[in-house]
Amino acid sequence: MIEIPEGYKSQLTLYDTQRAIERIKHVFIAKLCAALHLVRVTAPLVVDPTTGMNDNLNGVERPVGFDVPAVGADAEVVQSLAKWKRYALKRYDFNVGKGIVCDMNAIRRDEELDNLHSIYVDQWDWEKVIEDDQRSPEYLREVVRRIVTAICGTLDELQWYYPQLDTQLDRNITFVSAQELEDLYPTLDPKERENRFVSVHHTTFIQGIGGALRSGKPHDGRSPDYDDWDLNGDLLFWDDVLGCAFEASSMGIRVSPESLDRQLSIAGCDDRRELPFHKSLLAGELPSTIGGGIGQSRLCMLLLSKAHIGEVQASVWDSQTAAVCAEAGIPLL
Repeated sequence: MIEIPEGYKSQLTLYDTQRAIERIKHVFIAKLCAALHLVRVTAPLVVDPTTGMNDNLNGVERPVGFDVPAVGADAEVVQSLAKWKRYALKRYDFNVGKGIVCDMNAIRRDEELDNLHSIYVDQWDWEKVIEDDQRSPEYLREVVRRIVTAICGTLDELQWYYPQLDTQLDRNITFVSAQELEDLYPTLDPKERENRFVSVHHTTFIQGIGGALRSGKPHDGRSPDYDDWDLNGDLLFWDDVLGCAFEASSMGIRVSPESLDRQLSIAGCDDRRELPFHKSLLAGELPSTIGGGIGQSRLCMLLLSKAHIGEVQASVWDSQTAAVCAEAGIPLL
């Protein structure tokens, strides 16, 4: 279900929107690579489902799969590159402190459509090698600060070219755990907690997502085999256009052999232990890493003060969405 804010009007023409998207993608990737010491690499669009390399997300989303007659096997469109990136860092022999970033494009056919969600997902997927002693909340927060600086720096350059943009982002980050949010607002659901907290603390990182809170429920779902549930989180900004918390990135320090073993058991996913990726990780053959995804269309939407993600990406929409946007004078790409 979508909602168009009363009186909403894009601050850029359709032509300038396209030029601004190009500028955002050019400027931000340069700032992100400089901040985290990353190099751009080519990434797969499809993977072999028998390797365990694809992301299972919350465990209910159906990956888009098809047969490949020339190979004599099936393939799946990636749902994210969380596992592939860690494997690639080992294969490419990256040293500690260095990492990769790539364009990730996915189709999530079970996604519910609204102002922020589409079946088409495009994001910058990044990953870097870290020392074992950097597996800490302090290091995670330092990386979050660097990403926020890159995002706000991109906005500064964008507004130099398009001074009519009045987007405001807060560079000061508030770090809060998912458990602290539940303790603050025990009667609210997770999305309501996010909106209540981020309406006051306009740039927030919520840490500790995936494991059960004291209520017995997680703040949100996370696959058990890439993020360490104690050392991950979501980066949210307050969106003045939609009047809600706006998730720009999900990231975290990746599972160690020990935390993978524990999380697979908790999630009831012990069958994955026999997959090649998981066997390698449990054997300690993969490097310690930190990584995440930053939504490309999401970031463009936020920085350009758009009301609907279809204003910055080309996808398919239901008839109701198309009608509501047409009535509001919003062109869907």
